[in-house]
Amino acid sequence: MKQHPLGTGFTAAATADDVLAGRDLNGFHAIVTGGHSGIGLETTRALSRAGAAVTVVARNPGRAAAAVDGLARVTVDRLDLLDPASIDSFAARYLASGRPLHALINNAGLPAPRTLMRDARGYEAQFATNHLGHFQLTLRLHPALRATPGARVVNVTSGAQRFSDVLWDDPTFQHTPYDPMLAYAQSKTANVLHAVELDRRWSAGDVHGYAVHPGVVVGTGLNGAGGREQLRSMGLIDEHDNPIIDPSHGKKTPQQGASTSVFAATSPLLSDIGGVYLKDNDISVLDDRPRPMSAIEPPAEVVSHSIDPKSAERLWELSEAVLTVPS
Repeated sequence: MKQHPLGTGFTAAATADDVLAGRDLNGFHAIVTGGHSGIGLETTRALSRAGAAVTVVARNPGRAAAAVDGLARVTVDRLDLLDPASIDSFAARYLASGRPLHALINNAGLPAPRTLMRDARGYEAQFATNHLGHFQLTLRLHPALRATPGARVVNVTSGAQRFSDVLWDDPTFQHTPYDPMLAYAQSKTANVLHAVELDRRWSAGDVHGYAVHPGVVVGTGLNGAGGREQLRSMGLIDEHDNPIIDPSHGKKTPQQGASTSVFAATSPLLSDIGGVYLKDNDISVLDDRPRPMSAIEPPAEVVSHSIDPKSAERLWELSEAVLTVPS
């Protein structure tokens, strides 16, 4: 079984710069969705400092360009994960450029809306953004990935994958009463299953897939969606609204949160391993013990339903059917 730690030597406190220390990524090309804010911005910064060329894609290119201004070899393009035409347009532009693609980092995510939101197709917005949009983008960019030896796809997920399998009978909440955290959890499970099946299908062509838990990071916009009271209840800020940073218990700075994404995208230790869930700059253990959410130590290890190969294949086929996107 691949899902066991390697002993990488990095700790939970390592930053993205720590992971890339001494590395020369000149000639390395990456795409980072949402690479202009939170852990996405720190991922972009670290890759840029190590010499990589990074394409940041965002719904608002002007805002993204202002955030990455001054970073070497970083360009910005438009992409809206809720708009299939926007995804296709960006992918076509990238493929036409002839650039290689060493790492596609599917980082962007939608904060859990308190009320049900749908895209123009009628699909629940978290599943559509966090999974379906990235799935379509990945398929469309497959030619560039396949043409780049050792290419990797990194899906940023969450420890929330522990709390729900995909709602197979109703993944877009057509009949199921909407629960924002249930919707978020299933979308994060989908991110892991996507990486598992991608690796099975594409690893023979030297393209590997990874799912990454960044930790619980204050200040990303995702964790702040419920306001200060929610952050306090999660043990992320103190009574004076100061961030509580405790990486050994999963609570990280954005720089620490970006480290596992960068590790997944670049580490030579993963050259022959894919289809795994990573946390704290290593492969996670499998932990199926029932563990409730804790403000002291949020459980984040991967569970069996998130890496089940049959479920991974089923989700891939469901996603293709929903999008009618050829593989």
